[in-house]
Amino acid sequence: MLDIADELARWAEEGRAFAVATVVAVGGSAPRGPGAALAVDGAGTVIGSVSGGCVEGAVYDLCLQALEDGGTVVERFGYSDEDAFAVGLTCGGVLDIMVTPVGADAPAREVFRAALSAAAAGEPRALARVVRGPEHLLGSALLVHPDGSYEGSLGGGAPELDRTAAAEARALLDAGRTGTLDLSEDGTHCPGGLTLLVESKVPPPRMIVFGAIDFAAALVRAGKFLGYHVTVCDARPVFATRARFPEADDLVVDWPHRYLRGTETDGRTVLCVLTHDAKFDIPLLEQALRMPVAFVGAMGSRRTHADRDRRLREAGLTAAELSRLRSPIGLDLGARTPEETALSIAAEIVASRRGGTGTPLTDSGTPIHREGPDTAKAA
Repeated sequence: MLDIADELARWAEEGRAFAVATVVAVGGSAPRGPGAALAVDGAGTVIGSVSGGCVEGAVYDLCLQALEDGGTVVERFGYSDEDAFAVGLTCGGVLDIMVTPVGADAPAREVFRAALSAAAAGEPRALARVVRGPEHLLGSALLVHPDGSYEGSLGGGAPELDRTAAAEARALLDAGRTGTLDLSEDGTHCPGGLTLLVESKVPPPRMIVFGAIDFAAALVRAGKFLGYHVTVCDARPVFATRARFPEADDLVVDWPHRYLRGTETDGRTVLCVLTHDAKFDIPLLEQALRMPVAFVGAMGSRRTHADRDRRLREAGLTAAELSRLRSPIGLDLGARTPEETALSIAAEIVASRRGGTGTPLTDSGTPIHREGPDTAKAA
């Protein structure tokens, strides 16, 4: 639901009745993961997607029916030899989709409204909903704040259930992850009672590009396309200008290592070092490779990398720390232009984030869609 929060928040504020369909579980080669959503209002207006097209028509009809009936339902869509192109997923996967009506008298409407409003404003929140369990609990919701406080209730009649669910949802929110967890109705961790889908909505991850060069301008565009909040940092004010980087969220004129030391990063942050100048690179990488960020890559030739590696070892970095460095940065696409190089860097970032191999799918026997760090089963 939170992935279409911008539009849904407006619908909620306008008092519209709508039904929202959310992917709550996937199996096999499914096109979209848990949390993907589609919504339909009373006039038949539709936003979002749950499958990239395979089952949208059937889910649209389910939403209209839910608006009429007023009940939450969970439906499974999978491949059918007899009817594959009518409703089923021709890719062979399985989707479990929960459809929840959100009318004026819906028990969780205020929780949904608060969740959508916060998500649209870029405020971190986690929305936990019952997606498997007793019928009367399906769709009940709990909105969890970063400090662990919460509003709403899962409706199980046991206060411990809400407290435990809030604690687990907060852990997923801290990691910026969407996932499922199993709890009993009394709030213990015994499986078999309830399954909750926890959707986390956090500010966009950061990409910090060091080095205000032409390749950086192309990488800024690629980073924005991937959904990153992109900062360009360079110690030279003549290069770090808004005219050269109109699409960057932030422009910083400072020594790279000094800026990195003072700025906020987390486990999703991507650092791309494009300066390939030792006086900038070495103090920056010495610091970056000791930080718990998602990705550290540096541009340069094989000779530059060998010299950089030697200098970093002399600076005291361990083999384990050096193993985190992606250098030369990017996948081997045969890139020449700044745009092609940015594509190769972006491709390596996605592969690192999602656990991909970077090999052509034609030559790979691995699943096309796999579970990644942002969508996972909570332990």
